[in-house]
Amino acid sequence: MRVERELMRGAGPFAVMKLLRRREMYGYELVEALLVQTDGVLGMGQSTLYPMLYNLQANGYVTSRWCRADNGPERRYYALSRRGLQRLATETRQWQTLVNAIAALGVTAEPSNAAADAPA
Repeated sequence: MRVERELMRGAGPFAVMKLLRRREMYGYELVEALLVQTDGVLGMGQSTLYPMLYNLQANGYVTSRWCRADNGPERRYYALSRRGLQRLATETRQWQTLVNAIAALGVTAEPSNAAADAPA
């Protein structure tokens, strides 16, 4: 299922920061990790990812450095900054609050009967 743009606007940067919390990554690694680890739900192209990374960097949440691989081209690696770690902690609490509120309405991670959720 494809997630609408408005929902992705908040989920995308959060997902990128969650990945960078684990380790530094370069752009293509992030694109692939988002695609694979979310079964395509949070998949995005480089034309979406790079402006997002630049915005995260401009806000001080992400740092970057150039590194030449032994067997490949120079790549820009992104990492979560100390400020990014703080922001991620805040956003994690907010996302959990949102998930709990949606769950209180009866929406769960379990597959539901779409017909039962459809308007009459």
